[in-house]
Amino acid sequence: MEILKHSLSKRIFKRGSKTYYYSSLFFPKDVRKDVSILYSFVRKADDFVDSIPQDVDGFYDFKNKYEIALSGKRSKNKVIDSFIELQDRKDFDADWIQAFFHSMELDITKSRYETIDELKQYLYGSAEVIGLMMAKILDLPEESYMPARYLGRAMQYANFIRDIEEDMLLGRHYFPASDLEEFGLSSLEHSETRFKKDHFSTFMEKQVRRYDRWQEIAEEGFRYIPKRYLIPIKTSSDMYKWTTRGIRKYPYLVYDKKLTPSKSRIIARGMMNIFQPKKHRN
Repeated sequence: MEILKHSLSKRIFKRGSKTYYYSSLFFPKDVRKDVSILYSFVRKADDFVDSIPQDVDGFYDFKNKYEIALSGKRSKNKVIDSFIELQDRKDFDADWIQAFFHSMELDITKSRYETIDELKQYLYGSAEVIGLMMAKILDLPEESYMPARYLGRAMQYANFIRDIEEDMLLGRHYFPASDLEEFGLSSLEHSETRFKKDHFSTFMEKQVRRYDRWQEIAEEGFRYIPKRYLIPIKTSSDMYKWTTRGIRKYPYLVYDKKLTPSKSRIIARGMMNIFQPKKHRN
């Protein structure tokens, strides 16, 4: 039964994120298993709200089964039961999971964010708490928690930058409305931005700079991470930086393709990180 649970988590993980999955292969086996359980849980919840049309009933059923399982009853959902065991073993703060579910609910009820401060509330539950749970899985010191939050936030923001077209199909506008107004844009629809190339390019430059700032803060926490754990974390970080560099150079690429690194690029970067001295990785 335990093998079946892990196999399911691994399949969900592999299907959900090429970058995270292939980077995670550089973790020791026991840690890789826990990371897979964490990712499969958040991925399943996210899939309900990202489907077209949204599976609202499926999301709330998943959330209710999780809450029932918290009381000690088995949910009969392998993803949830595996996560509950991980949550108990690694002592996740229950508020983190509630914050995660709250942000997923926002993807059902909210489609626009007026300011960056308003968006940060969404980013906390959708990404920063994942960084905190990763810190717990890796048994990192509390000093690492704030950089871990920033790493989750930065990676999520890089996803927003990369997935503009995809998010609009879902009716979502994650970038602060105040930023669009600053650059004379009413939306990010290609039908508008193609006639405002300078406006769009400077808007995108601001978004990538914001990602860069958060990523720099996150990397200050790398010194708290043992080398065997830093290799996969830095590998996934490097791949997000590779993606944002490409978009910074060619902003309109976001309308043509979803820029993601290949499996071979991810593995090659991981191998490079193995042989780089830690002082250079920091």
